This record gives sequence, C-alpha cells and structure tokens, in this order.
Amino acid sequence: MDIWIYFTLLAAFMQAIRTAGQKKLSAHLNSMATTSVRYVYALPFAWLYLWWLLEFKGHEMPELNASFVQSALFASVAQIIGTACLITAFRYRNFSVATSLAKTEAIQVAILGATFFAAPLSLWGWVSVIVGVVGVIIVSKVKFNTTDLFKNPGAGFGVLSGLGLAITMLLVREASLALNTDLMISAAVTLVFMITVQSVISLAYVAIQNSAQLPLMLKHWRVCTFVGITSVIGSIGWYTATSFHNTAYVKALGQVEFFITLFITYRIFKESISKMEYLGMFLILLSVFILLLWA
Repeated sequence: MDIWIYFTLLAAFMQAIRTAGQKKLSAHLNSMATTSVRYVYALPFAWLYLWWLLEFKGHEMPELNASFVQSALFASVAQIIGTACLITAFRYRNFSVATSLAKTEAIQVAILGATFFAAPLSLWGWVSVIVGVVGVIIVSKVKFNTTDLFKNPGAGFGVLSGLGLAITMLLVREASLALNTDLMISAAVTLVFMITVQSVISLAYVAIQNSAQLPLMLKHWRVCTFVGITSVIGSIGWYTATSFHNTAYVKALGQVEFFITLFITYRIFKESISKMEYLGMFLILLSVFILLLWA
C-alpha cells in the first residue's frame, strides 16, 4: 500500500480516540479551554517529533517562505474554529451523531477543493457529494428551509466544524508543499508551526474570556495529556498523508473512523442511536466510499 494510506489509517484511529477524550474533558472545561488543551499539551510532543525526524533523515530545518506562513496561519485559525464547533456540538447531540456531522468534512473538502484549489471532481465525485448531503440532512433532522438549521444548533455546529476542518486540511497541504522539501519533514514543520501558533492564540483567548479555566487545565492534566498525545499522533498522520496525496481522498479513507466512533458510542458513553440516524450516517459513509473507489 502507498504510504499515505498507512498514515491516514493511523490518523483516523487516533482521532476517534482523541475526540472521545475531548468529550470527557468537555464535562470539566468550556469549549475553548478543551480546544486549547488539544494544542498546548500536544506542543512538546510535536517539537520532539520534528527534532527526531530531522535527526533521523539527516536534514536541516527548511526555510519558511511567505506562501507557507500565509497558508499555515489561516489553517491554524480554521482548525481552532472547527475544533471549538465540534466540542460545542457535543453539548447538543450525542457523540456519534456530532462526530458524523463533523465528518461532512470529507464532502466539504471535495467541494472546496474543486472550487478554490483547482482539484475538480469527476461525475462519481459529485454523486458522492449528493449522497453525503442527503445523509447530513437525515442525521441532523434539518428540513429544506434555512430556519431549521437555527432550531437545531447542534447540527449547525457539527457542519461548521466540518467546514473549518476541511479548510484546515486543504491549507495544510498548500503549506506543506510550499516548503518544497522532503514531504515527511514539510508535514512535521507545518504541524509544529501550526500547533505553536494555535497554543498561543487559544491560551490567550481562554485567559481573556475565562481565566478560571486555566487552573482546571492543570487540575485535569491526566486527561489533558491523553488528549494532547493522541492529538499530535493523529495530526502527524493527517498532515503527512495529505502532503503525499490529494486531500479529498485522504479524508475519504479516513471515514473508517466511523467504526471506531460507533464502538466508543456503545461501550464508553452508553448512548443510543436511532434507526434514522443510522441511515444518515450510512449514507455519509457510502458517499465517501464512492469518492474513494470510483471518483
């Protein structure tokens, strides 16, 4: 198998576990503090990984250029917003459904990539988009008028999370390729740059918005460390995979995370899922399989 497939499977597995940890943590911290934990506790491990990779490959640190910095900065902000929206969605919907709505990221990556990143879709690609949209409507229980989205804020936050994360991954690929060096190293540099920026932004926001959250981030250090480690491993997988291959295909394959999510829903959170919600999630999953196999 190609190297991007291994890194994508690693990323999907770790992301499902990390998201479960974030849901546990959201019972003690607000949305932005929980989001901040993902970056702050991951930061030392990200730097350690970059240092090891440079030593292992015998490479020098690549020089950062304007194109890289611009893409990475925008990606950093988009990921913070996407993660915060996902955690907020957990407060309205159960774990599996909230994650399913965020996973419309795969479909949104395809649309945004075709529209703004010169990555057009085939006929089967557009079929996958339509199937995915139907699945989202079923899962979120959104009717065909704009006011229903606001009556179901959990659905809105889930979809917005997918949008933020879709923009993030497309810009991550742009930033990584802009370094014009070994792709594993460029992915690692992109990761370290973004996590450093995100740690500063999110911590500053938490300190200004609600400084009482800061000691809680230390009090629950065990869960925070778990989230940080699983987050950085997952990000290494996503960033490396999307550096090697088209982002839409990476996120499509990444939907194997659904099976892990359903297991977590039943075994850990003891939550139930309705038949209609199962149907909607199945259609979302089907849409990304179409994207991967035939598009």
